[in-house]
Amino acid sequence: MKNDTNPKHVLRLSHPPIPIVRIGFIGLGNRGLLTLQRYLQIEGVEIKALCEIREGNLSKAQRILAENNRPKAVGYAGTEGWKRLCEEADLDIVFICTDWLTHTPIAVYAMLHGKHVAIEVPAAMSVAECWELVDTAEKTRRHCMMLENCCYDPFALMTLNMEQQGVFGEIMHVEGAYIHDLRELYFTDGSEGGYHNHWGKKYSIEHTGNPYPTHGLGPLCQLLHIHRGDRMEFLVSLSTRQAGMSAYAARRFGSDSPEARQKYLLGDVNTTLIQTQKKKSIMLQYDVVTPRPYSRLHTVCGTSAFAQKYPAPCITLDPEGSSPLEGKALEEFIERYRHPFAATIGAEAKQKGIANEMNYMMDYRLIYCLRNGLPLDMDVYDAAEWSCITELSEQSVLQGSIPVAIPDFTRGAIWPDNP
Repeated sequence: MKNDTNPKHVLRLSHPPIPIVRIGFIGLGNRGLLTLQRYLQIEGVEIKALCEIREGNLSKAQRILAENNRPKAVGYAGTEGWKRLCEEADLDIVFICTDWLTHTPIAVYAMLHGKHVAIEVPAAMSVAECWELVDTAEKTRRHCMMLENCCYDPFALMTLNMEQQGVFGEIMHVEGAYIHDLRELYFTDGSEGGYHNHWGKKYSIEHTGNPYPTHGLGPLCQLLHIHRGDRMEFLVSLSTRQAGMSAYAARRFGSDSPEARQKYLLGDVNTTLIQTQKKKSIMLQYDVVTPRPYSRLHTVCGTSAFAQKYPAPCITLDPEGSSPLEGKALEEFIERYRHPFAATIGAEAKQKGIANEMNYMMDYRLIYCLRNGLPLDMDVYDAAEWSCITELSEQSVLQGSIPVAIPDFTRGAIWPDNP
């Protein structure tokens, strides 16, 4: 390994193999219960502990275990139950599926108690929290992985395979997004499938910028080798004013209703531009309150090829020119560059009838790496780099879209040549 300014880094961190991975889940709402169900499909795991502030959801989770012939897990309830779970000695890793604002405090506490952590997105909501995750992971030498499932999207994995095989030439510009109409979810109580205690809507009242950058950004950072040869240097962010939430509330509840009169700081559409140290550019968008069709964009512009997932897969190649591949030629190209993860783990998911193969690939890879003593696909620096955009984009918007520097969370550490 080359000398660097951070000899205590956790780049390519590995631990002795864990034959059976003992898991504790914190947060059993919509995402938490789905995560629990997924891990019942993964070999080599034991669900040892469950924590949820709502007794009904905790009971649901225990029923899911019983219906799958699994032993009852130790249950923790109440607002402080997560601490007792983290203190449990009989756990290897803690999964955190709670609201955004509690991700970092729980992850830090779990690592300080000797546990690896897997955190739902985003991992942190401020730059200070990002540093807290990095500092704690380096201090405790524990894995801290953000569960960014979009990195395992089959098309995103295909473009990663294309990049690794030199198909793009040099990638110069990429685009990602989270475009997803969530208006109904924001006005639905957690018991009906919405956000518990409306925490998502409350965040929109108090903040602007891009609060949910990682779905679009994660796969792009992997393509650009962020903290593995390049790094993000600064961003510029711009938001529209807010109108969509108010218009939706007026139609649903009436123009004089408290819902329609509520003020929101979060603009309808945010666009953030990022430049890397090697002068590559990233464009991110966030839009959850317009009737725009779902999209994560995933656009890759290279000197020799172009690829984009939405609204439909599109690939163009040099020297053929700018005409996209079509029909059988497109199908054969996608098959030729299908990532090994998709060809094996993804195919296994389909055989098992699992609807979301990218979640299954993420789950499988995490447990596979832990059981075999390998570095994880995503590390704490990924979690920090992708999550810090939340606060930094807000800073830029509030200051007239000025450039804002992005920290180097590795403190100058160099990616190991010979791990």
